[in-house]
Amino acid sequence: MATAIHAGHVVRDELAPYLAIDPEDRRREEDPLTDYFLSLSDNLVRVNRSRFECDMNRPRTGCISPDPADTWGLKIWQDGLPEGQIETSRQLHDRFYAEMRTLFDRLLDQHGRLLVLDLHSYNHRRDGAEAEAAPVEENPDIDIGATTLDRGVFGDLLGRFTEELGRHTMRGNALQIGENVRYPDGGNFPEWLFETYGKRTCVITLEYKKIFMDEWTGTLDIGAAQDLRTGLMHALGVARTELAKLNR
Repeated sequence: MATAIHAGHVVRDELAPYLAIDPEDRRREEDPLTDYFLSLSDNLVRVNRSRFECDMNRPRTGCISPDPADTWGLKIWQDGLPEGQIETSRQLHDRFYAEMRTLFDRLLDQHGRLLVLDLHSYNHRRDGAEAEAAPVEENPDIDIGATTLDRGVFGDLLGRFTEELGRHTMRGNALQIGENVRYPDGGNFPEWLFETYGKRTCVITLEYKKIFMDEWTGTLDIGAAQDLRTGLMHALGVARTELAKLNR
């Protein structure tokens, strides 16, 4: 299973008039193009809604927030966002998790265990397009989030996946791979999967630094994206082999 729960940009019509941020600034803080990698998987989930309308990677109570402190200091919503609109977003959150419960129950009944790739991206030039990029030591090219998986069961799978991912290059350059560097606390979605299914799911979050695009203009570097996709394809092939051993 591969998921891109922050790839969407859509905001429902009745909520859009309350936006206080322009579309391009909002898109910069979403995870555009992470859905490009979804086709590598047997099953996929893409959330079309903007993370600011309803963030599926946060708990229900915080899936939409008018407080800039919850959105990196950005003012997403005008003052006076109606409580009814907030509740509608929370109901979307409820629907998503109900649908995920139905989907994962069915797949786990069929296969026993599942590998879930939780795909995201992050900005590293927040000071401007011409400013220095954030230090690479704290901002790996690919940061692997492995905050919930049971290493006693999936440790070998994770190790081989990470090793294979690091063997590949982007535009001929070696990639720095980190683990739990950017978001050591994980997110609500992988935490929910672990709480619900425990050792039956292996959730690997992939945080791609936006080196495959210009995060300020949104322009895609096609060659870079293809290189990253190839690396992920090979790493996923290795992980499939390890998962098959566990599902025997």
